[in-house]
Amino acid sequence: MYRRVPQEPQGLVARMEHHQIPIYLGAMALGALLGRAAPAAGPGLEHAINPVLGALLFVTFLQVPAADLLRSLRDGRFLSAALVVNFVVVPLVVAAMFTFLPADQAVRIGVLLVLLCSCVDYVIVFSGLAGGDSRLLAATPLLLVAQMLLLPGLLYLFMGPDLADIVEVGPFLEAFLVFVVIPLALAWGLQAWAARTSTGQKVSDAATTTMVPLMAATLITVVASQVPKLGGSLGDVAAVIPSYAGFLVVVAFAGRTVARLFRLKVPAARAVVFTGATRNSLVVLPLALALPDRLAVAAVVVVTQTLVEVIGMIAYVRLVPAPGTRGQRHTRRRQLTNWLRHFNTATSPREVAREIAAHRDGLLRRSEDWTKPARTVGAFPRNWGRVIAEDACEQGRCPSCQLT
Repeated sequence: MYRRVPQEPQGLVARMEHHQIPIYLGAMALGALLGRAAPAAGPGLEHAINPVLGALLFVTFLQVPAADLLRSLRDGRFLSAALVVNFVVVPLVVAAMFTFLPADQAVRIGVLLVLLCSCVDYVIVFSGLAGGDSRLLAATPLLLVAQMLLLPGLLYLFMGPDLADIVEVGPFLEAFLVFVVIPLALAWGLQAWAARTSTGQKVSDAATTTMVPLMAATLITVVASQVPKLGGSLGDVAAVIPSYAGFLVVVAFAGRTVARLFRLKVPAARAVVFTGATRNSLVVLPLALALPDRLAVAAVVVVTQTLVEVIGMIAYVRLVPAPGTRGQRHTRRRQLTNWLRHFNTATSPREVAREIAAHRDGLLRRSEDWTKPARTVGAFPRNWGRVIAEDACEQGRCPSCQLT
């Protein structure tokens, strides 16, 4: 019988990436405790939000090669589905729930700011944990540019002519410069340096390892700076929590419907669901902080959405269907036959055994009842066909998915 090969000890970076969700939950809890214990530090921490968030976006964009960004522009179906979910479906969902929000203007502006903008940072983490398509990472700069351009118009549709007295153009231009232009330019500059010299490659590799610590630092800074502002607005802020939770439920089904309409493969469909559900609370927070003092609670409303969303994403990771399960609706035999045909391999028992043995590691990760290779298919686990197909699907080599 084959035995599992003992895993090598993981390094610090690998352990942090493996435990990202507990780290982020702990960071938010630490931020809340810090905000309660040292409320006087709030104003100083607010000034640290932009630098920390800018660094986080720089590291995020560093993982998007310029060639991949250009390639994502040509990936019509996936990009169109992501744009439709974020800038057509989500505004309609927000419009449906808008009348149920508290009448306080600051609360409503905070909800609009956060729900009308799609996430471009930790959505990559949660989508990846659920097996989402990595093309979402390449699309994040485009989504960020699109939301910065469309947000003023969407706010005007909801708030009407009074918007000019509430929201200024300056913070939007500053956010576009700080969170889009500068991080993207620095990321592409470092990519060019890394492509030419080994020193640049070492710097790039070192920078990409800071993703988890930067995200944790951002969450600590944001939460700690806004907790002291709750004051007497706790009731109004708590009143939007059901709206945020309902948004996560409705958009999950809406994103799945859009993915079906565009006939996306399972990983791409999962990425579309996540990009529709996760919102850009960290990037729009500086916009909320730039509002007049009478609307200061809007920033707290934005941060509250982050707390609800992270908990919701844990549920998403567990509930969104995995590749190769009921969602694909292929039989085990059809999956394996198509997959082997893709490699011009005969489907005789001997060839089947050879192919399964070649992918023993994938089977060991997924099946506890692995048996020794034999000359007949029946000697293998009952779920071996599904397991092999899952392994091929996750690597983008499953013809069953490619043919649908």
